[in-house]
Amino acid sequence: MGVRVEGVVQGVGFRPFVHGLATGLGLSGLVGNDAAGVFIEVEGAPDEIGRFLDGLRTRPPRLAVVDRLTTRRLDVRGRAGFTIVGSDASGERRALVPWDSATCDDCLREMRDPADRRYGYPFVNCTNCGPRFTIVKDVPYDRPNTTMAGFAMCGACAAEYADPADRRFHAQPVCCPACGPSLTLHVPAAEPDAACDPLTAARGLLAAGAVLAVKGLGGYHLAVRAASGSAVAALRARKHREDKPFAVMVPDLAAARSLCALSGAEEALLTGPRRPIVLARRRPDAALADAVAAGGRHLGLMLPYTPLHHLLVTEPVVLTSGNVSDEPIAHRDAEALERLGGIADGFLLHDRPIHTRTDDSVVRVFQGRTLPVRRSRGYTPEPLPIPEGRPVLACGAELKNTFCLTRDGRAFLSHHIGDLENYETLRAFEEGIAHFRRLFDIVPEIIAHDPHPEYLSTKYALDLELPSIAVQHHHAHIASCLADNGAPGPVIGVAFDGTGYGTDGTLWGGEFLVADLRGFERAGHLAPVPMPGGAAAIREPWRMAAAYGVPEDLPVAGRPSWPTVVEMARRRVNAPLTSSMGRLFDAVAAVLGVRDRVNYEGQAAIELEQRADPSEGAAYSAAITGSAPFTVAGSDLLNAAVTDLRAKVPVSAIAARFHNGIAALVVDAASRIRERTGLATVALSGGVFQNMLLLERTASGLTAAGFDVLTHHRVPPNDGGISLGQAAVATTRQRPQ
Repeated sequence: MGVRVEGVVQGVGFRPFVHGLATGLGLSGLVGNDAAGVFIEVEGAPDEIGRFLDGLRTRPPRLAVVDRLTTRRLDVRGRAGFTIVGSDASGERRALVPWDSATCDDCLREMRDPADRRYGYPFVNCTNCGPRFTIVKDVPYDRPNTTMAGFAMCGACAAEYADPADRRFHAQPVCCPACGPSLTLHVPAAEPDAACDPLTAARGLLAAGAVLAVKGLGGYHLAVRAASGSAVAALRARKHREDKPFAVMVPDLAAARSLCALSGAEEALLTGPRRPIVLARRRPDAALADAVAAGGRHLGLMLPYTPLHHLLVTEPVVLTSGNVSDEPIAHRDAEALERLGGIADGFLLHDRPIHTRTDDSVVRVFQGRTLPVRRSRGYTPEPLPIPEGRPVLACGAELKNTFCLTRDGRAFLSHHIGDLENYETLRAFEEGIAHFRRLFDIVPEIIAHDPHPEYLSTKYALDLELPSIAVQHHHAHIASCLADNGAPGPVIGVAFDGTGYGTDGTLWGGEFLVADLRGFERAGHLAPVPMPGGAAAIREPWRMAAAYGVPEDLPVAGRPSWPTVVEMARRRVNAPLTSSMGRLFDAVAAVLGVRDRVNYEGQAAIELEQRADPSEGAAYSAAITGSAPFTVAGSDLLNAAVTDLRAKVPVSAIAARFHNGIAALVVDAASRIRERTGLATVALSGGVFQNMLLLERTASGLTAAGFDVLTHHRVPPNDGGISLGQAAVATTRQRPQ
C-alpha cells in the first residue's frame, strides 16, 4: 500500500517514528521525505496495515501535525525489512516546515550530565526539539537545506543519525562539541583571551552589570541582570527605549512564580515547546529593578528555550530584542557587531548562521485560552486554515506588520516583521516574502492590501502589477477574527484601534460593522473628532483632549501651545477627522494626568488600564444617535470623567468607570444591531482589545446579554493579524456567492 502523509511531518522525527511503528508491527517497506511531505510504501497483513495507519493518525511524534493522510493500493514488491530512503526534492512543494521548539527534557538531562559527551554543550538537540524554521533554507527539510550544512557530522553523531533506535535518528541539526557550532565571546574594550571560557566570561559580564548581546535562535538579544537598576537604566539609555516594559527570562518555573502570580494556563505556556513571552500578573514584591516595567501590573516572562539560555541564565535577566528601537532584530553577526556596537559591552556569539530573523512571540491568557500579542518564534510558520481559492499574497498593515501567503486552504502567516517605517524593516518584509514563496512554492495570483495610499505595504502591493484587492482596515480586523475562529460570518464586528483608513477618506478606529468574509456594512461608529497635528496627536495625547474641547481650566490645558492646537482643531487645519477609540483613550489619559506624551505605541491607553481599579462597578454612559450608521458620543464619556475629576473622585475609579462605560456602550450598540439584523454573534478585534480589563468587561457584558462572542486565540487582535484578514477576504471574494 502507498501512503502519503502531509502536514508538519518533516524535521519532527516522523520518518524514524514510521520506521519504528512499521518494524514493530512486522511490516516491510520504505519511508522518505519529498517536496510534498512523507511518502510510505508498506507491505504486510491487512490487519497490521490497519493498525499501522491508525498509529500514523493517532500517535505521531510530539511536534508532528498530520493534516492529510491518503492511501492507494500498490503491487506487492516483496521487500525485506523496512528502510528509510533518500529524499526526493522533485515535484510540487507542499511540505510544511516545523517551527522552532524549546529544548526537550532528554536533551537537558544530557547537557547536565558530567558523564555525557554533550555535557555543557549549548547546541544539544534531537528530533523532538531545537532549531527548525530559523535555520531552514529550502525543502525537503534535510541537513543540506539548512544552515547546519557547513558542519560535517563526526563519527559518533553520524552513528546516532543512522541508528533507527536512537532519538537522533535523522535529526537534521544533530551535533556535538566535536563537530558542531561553538561559542565565542567578543568584548570590544578587551584583548581576546583564547584561554577564556566564553560562557563563564559572559556570566561574569552580566554579574558585573554589563549589557551583553547574545546570539539566540532567531536573532540577537540584549541582556542585563533584571535586579540591577543601573544595568537596566544603561540598557534603556543606549537602546533609546525610555518606558516600554522589558521582558524577563527566568531560569525555571519556581523563579517565574516568585515574580508573577501564574494561572495553570500561563504555566503551561511558559513550560511548553513553543515558549513565548507570557504577560502575567506581577507580584508586588517581585525582586526586580523598577525600570524593568515601571508601574506595570503585568510582566512579560519567559523560560529558557535553547540550551545556551539554560547554561547562561542563572537568575532573572532582561532579554530584549537586539536592535535600536524601531529597527528589525539583528540576526547576522557582522550586522549585529555594527548595529549593536554602541549598546552592548560584550557579544556572546556562535557560528551557526540564522537564516530567518524571528522575534520572540508574546501572548496573554484570556478565559483560559491563548491571546496572542505577537505571533512569531515557536508559532511561525504553522499554517492556519482558510477557505480554498487561488493563491493570495496579503501584505498586511504598516504597524506590527506581518504578511500572509495562501495556498490549498492553508494560510502561512509570517513571523513578526515590525513597523514598516524605514528601509531596514521594508527589506526584511521583502526578504521574508521571497523566502516564504520559495519555501512553500507559492506563486500568488492575487494581492490583498490595505487601502491607505501611503503605507509602504500598499505601495509594495501595487508595484507587483497583479490583480489586487484593497481590504478596508477594520473589515480586515473582523475578518481576521472570523478566520481565527473558523467562522464565515456574518457577525456584528466591533473593531477598536488607533487609526485605519476609512472608505470615506477619514481615519476610522471606533467601528461597529456587520461583516462576513466577503464584505461589510458600517453600522455605527464613534463621533468623529479632529486630530490636530495629524501624527503629532498620536505622540502627544493632550492634543486629543484639546480636540474633544475639554474645559480650559483643567491642568492639561495649561501648556502654552494649547490655544493654537484648539484653533487647529476648530478650523480643521492639519487636523484629519478620526472616529478612533484609541484616540479617545488618549484624551482621557491626558485629562487624568496619566500620560500626555507617549514614547511607544498605545502607552497612554496601557497606563490608563493599569491605573483602573478592577473593583469599581460604576460606568459612564454615552448617547447613541441616528441609524445606519449610528453615532456614539465619545465626548459623553470624557465629560463624565471631567466631572468626576473636578469632584475629586480618585483617578483609579474614573479610569475604571471609563472602561466600564465603553464595555456598556458595546453591549448597547450590539443590541441595536441585533434588533435590526437578527445577528447574535459579536467578533471583537483591533489593538484596543489587548486591554484585558476592557476585553473581560465587554465579553462578560455581551455574554450576559445573550450574545456569542468571538475573540482571537491564534493570531493577534492588533495589526499583526491584519494580513490574515486580508487574505481571508481576498480568497472569499474569488468564490461565487
